[in-house]
Amino acid sequence: MQFVNFKAKTVQDAIMEASIHFGVASDEIEYEVVQNESKGLFGIFNTKEAIIKARVKEEKDIDLSQLEPNVEENNLTKKTSQVSNEVEDNKSPIKKVDKEDLIAKTRKFCDELFGAMKIDTKVEITFYDNNNSMNIDLSGEEMGILIGKRGQTLDALQYIINLYVNKESNTHIKLRLDTENYRARRRETLENLAKNIAYKVRKTKKPVTLEPMSPYERRIIHSAIQNDPYVYTKSEGEEPYRKVVVLLKNN
Repeated sequence: MQFVNFKAKTVQDAIMEASIHFGVASDEIEYEVVQNESKGLFGIFNTKEAIIKARVKEEKDIDLSQLEPNVEENNLTKKTSQVSNEVEDNKSPIKKVDKEDLIAKTRKFCDELFGAMKIDTKVEITFYDNNNSMNIDLSGEEMGILIGKRGQTLDALQYIINLYVNKESNTHIKLRLDTENYRARRRETLENLAKNIAYKVRKTKKPVTLEPMSPYERRIIHSAIQNDPYVYTKSEGEEPYRKVVVLLKNN
């Protein structure tokens, strides 16, 4: 496989980008540092991003015919899912909110927020009465700035807007902020990564630890692998460095 160039704020971030691009864990990446990151004058001027060239390490295939699914753990997963569904079904009714008033206030808050950021942004708000949830979709010419690196800026904006919305509401509102279908695209990327890592663990019979991720992204990895008959996941470490570990089930 040929080397591919990756650019990021730090070398470690560039390795993470390569890991996601190839859909493998970082320890499966072979890379060379083309340029180290540099903060520049006062940490602001003439800064340089890290550049690496990377590719996936070559490996020999391992016969998977001897691996059998762990029936007991599979049943446990099903039971846990059933209990979770029962809890959802037995939740108390959701209070109604003044939808139109809340949407108007939220729109004004968003306009002021993005106005302060000097980013021309169109805000489209959809409210769902059945579960008191609000979707906010952003569009414009500078959405890459609002997404940020691996969606970190978008997550921060969602957190800020969520605080405001629930302060103005008489009941809890579940809020989701998105732009250019980023959430779905990111989910698909992480799900493909999870499947590739699961296959890697099955082949090598060795656990694989992923890079630190946000709680939202860790949930995507856990969900993508939870029904796999051969491997399972767990989280280790403390925030913001908490990681997902993928391990082989005991047969």
